Amino acid sequence: MPGTREPGRTAPGLHRRTLLAAAGATAGALALSSCTVPPPRRRDPVANPGPGRPISSAERSLLLQVLAHPDDDLYFMNPDSRRLLEAGTPVVSVYVTAGEANGVNHPPGRPRPKPDKTAYASSRQQGLRQAYATLLGLPKFSPWRRSVLTLRGDKHAELNTLSHGDRRVDLVFLNVSVNASRNRPAMTALWEDRGMTQRTLVPDNSPLERSSSYDYEQLVDALAGLYDRYRPTVVQTLDPDPDIQHSPERFRRKDSEQRGYSDHPDHTAVACFSWAALIRWVAETAEQDKPLPRFAATAFRGYYNHHWPKNLPESVLREKAGTLVPYGGDVDWQCGNPAGCGDYGVGKWRPLENWKGWVNSTNYRYPGPQLVTHQQGGALMAYGVLGLRLVRWRAAGNGTWSAPEDLGGGPLAPVLGQAVLREHDGGKDSGQLLFALRYAALGGHGSANTREVVQYDGRAWTGLGSPEKLPDRSRRLGVPVAVTAGDGRVHLFVRNASKSVSTRVREADGQWGPWRTLDGPDADSPSPYEQVPLKRGTLSPVDGNGPGNGDGVQDGLSAVVDAQGLVHLFAAARTSVRHWAQTAPGAPVSLRPASRLPAPGDIPRALAYEDGTLGVLYRRPVSARLTAVRPDGTALPGGPTLPGYGPVAALSDPAGPVLLGRTEQGALQLRSAKGTLSKRPGACVGAPALLRTTAGAPAVVGLGADAAPWLWRP
Repeated sequence: MPGTREPGRTAPGLHRRTLLAAAGATAGALALSSCTVPPPRRRDPVANPGPGRPISSAERSLLLQVLAHPDDDLYFMNPDSRRLLEAGTPVVSVYVTAGEANGVNHPPGRPRPKPDKTAYASSRQQGLRQAYATLLGLPKFSPWRRSVLTLRGDKHAELNTLSHGDRRVDLVFLNVSVNASRNRPAMTALWEDRGMTQRTLVPDNSPLERSSSYDYEQLVDALAGLYDRYRPTVVQTLDPDPDIQHSPERFRRKDSEQRGYSDHPDHTAVACFSWAALIRWVAETAEQDKPLPRFAATAFRGYYNHHWPKNLPESVLREKAGTLVPYGGDVDWQCGNPAGCGDYGVGKWRPLENWKGWVNSTNYRYPGPQLVTHQQGGALMAYGVLGLRLVRWRAAGNGTWSAPEDLGGGPLAPVLGQAVLREHDGGKDSGQLLFALRYAALGGHGSANTREVVQYDGRAWTGLGSPEKLPDRSRRLGVPVAVTAGDGRVHLFVRNASKSVSTRVREADGQWGPWRTLDGPDADSPSPYEQVPLKRGTLSPVDGNGPGNGDGVQDGLSAVVDAQGLVHLFAAARTSVRHWAQTAPGAPVSLRPASRLPAPGDIPRALAYEDGTLGVLYRRPVSARLTAVRPDGTALPGGPTLPGYGPVAALSDPAGPVLLGRTEQGALQLRSAKGTLSKRPGACVGAPALLRTTAGAPAVVGLGADAAPWLWRP
């Protein structure tokens, strides 16, 4: 939560061992353990997290993204949003605030104009129309259909619509003012303070006729109503739980970050409202005894991008920044909007020149494939999170999939961890464990706001708690990653609030040990940036581009087991890749002596080769080339290559590793000893998964924009 105040109480049942058993006898306990959004004036419906609910069918695909300010989508969700739009997925962008700031729209090199908040808000919205018209392949000054949209509670928003062929964009402006009379950000106060209401602003030349206001309840309700109106199959939000960030005050103010956290306070508050509204929408639908909404949700990092190495190569970066050029506009343009033709400080190619570097990266709050797979008895099954709940699909022999089967357990973050259990006699699979990060509670006004790790064993859910005892710190947990060692123990890892790694170990008899923190440098210790005066604009992409990182690691851990059955863990730190490993069966996982692994630009992927050696694959900062090294930093034989951007997935093969990634143009590419194949499988949400079929051939499973899985067997 933005600001420095801790929530007043912890979630009921945070450390409860069992979340839910099979449906039926535990219905009462299930209702108590479900996630609620405690409102001050009414009691929300509570969705039962037990399994077996029907899930609605996907009649068509639609992306709905909720933003705090005009341009958040262009900076933080691009190129993902662009790829979905290019594939024909309709896009609805909801902008909660007017983004009027101090009202000064200053063209560089020109005299500073007088503040005019309604004109600046209008000019930024005109910039969005210019940007999305360009993305649709139309002239940037194309006319939009502008109207007034009535929301729940008789609130009104401006709706802008533009279509080109089978592609369509809706822009929805709620226009909540970012300025408050209290000495704190308006959206933070609206999320935290009882009795707080915030006025809306009517931009110049808007079809809206009058201002209104929102309180906490009304804003959650308005967003839930928009979800229900558009019924998206993909929802994108900003980061509800940004990193704890101890930046020096002089840098924090220049970076526009909230005190103590690595993002703008409006981003965090609007993301919390967005997820609270998703939880409410699912709960309301269940209470009405309707099929649950079918959507995949994800979140994107914001100003976090400033603090870590950059992960977009030049070609992708220029394409991304090019979207901001028509948004920024120019004071000399004749766009037809007297209030202005864009956000002039972002005009031309200035996003590439901004030392804050937000545009240079795109990072998921929950990194990893959207689906995990398991094969048992020759049957391929995929697991993912739909409607904030765990679901399972079964693949047919012809590549089609069954309807999703609801396994409950929500509300869950979008990316799962998995460990395959092994029999001791012969190493045969005996089942699997799935792990998720659960929103144990998510509410404003000082109510409970906590996260916990949960496990699903195919029959029941079990709560594994959190390595963080304070509610605010529990919100910083990363995606759970797990692996089964040669001795049958399951090792579970999560990135914690200190930007280090916490672990729990499950014994072969099913009993879990306590949480402990892996050894390593203190991630919260002062970094060189806090000790040496900096001249802005002098930081290289490898330096991390930001103060106060310490020596911590990013989320996106990678675990692997070597030929001796020992567990290895790799994580991207600011200037290197961190490596932990066991020294003997049953030994704890501990930090290996510092190796000379090159600095990462993205999360690493570990690979166990057929000959027993280990490889680590990732891209360097701002590079399209693939780095493939051993844990000691020496190059892997054969030099596997896969130019592109984003993380890679890998499988071992006697002829050489099989690699999966994206080209610089966004297409999927699969490389093996037989060559490289590429495929643009329609719209792919997040990262796909690479697996080996029962016949031994590689295959790719991903989640489409219609919230259904697809299977690619090259």
